[in-house]
Amino acid sequence: MKTNDVMLQTVTKVVTFIILMFAVHIFFAGHYTPGGGFVGGLLTASAIVLLMLAFGIRTVKKILPINYVVMTSVGLLVAIGTAAASILFDVPFFTHAYDYFDLPLFGETSLHSALLFDIGVYLVVVGVTMTIIQTIGEDE
Repeated sequence: MKTNDVMLQTVTKVVTFIILMFAVHIFFAGHYTPGGGFVGGLLTASAIVLLMLAFGIRTVKKILPINYVVMTSVGLLVAIGTAAASILFDVPFFTHAYDYFDLPLFGETSLHSALLFDIGVYLVVVGVTMTIIQTIGEDE
């Protein structure tokens, strides 16, 4: 960005943190309530887009040197691998397993293999969204 907008940049730092924390909450709450990898990924991508609007694409690329195409590929592999893993255990496709664990700070918590699938979806959504935004936004 050619102009130095101090107010936008200052507010962006705070709002980006809030959006990312909400994305983490939505991601983990998604198994029992609306949310999950898709909505969490969209929130994360919106936080990165906000950073790009405030600081410029080049600056954000220096701060976050992420290849979003690779991120998308890894996400697809994780999501498909998690779904297909049920075949190895001779259960129907997309069958997920879960168990309860006593975690520090969280207490007794159920952990699901669907979480791995949601991680894959999250990576795909962030990767695809940011690839599209960067492709549209670059003026080279």
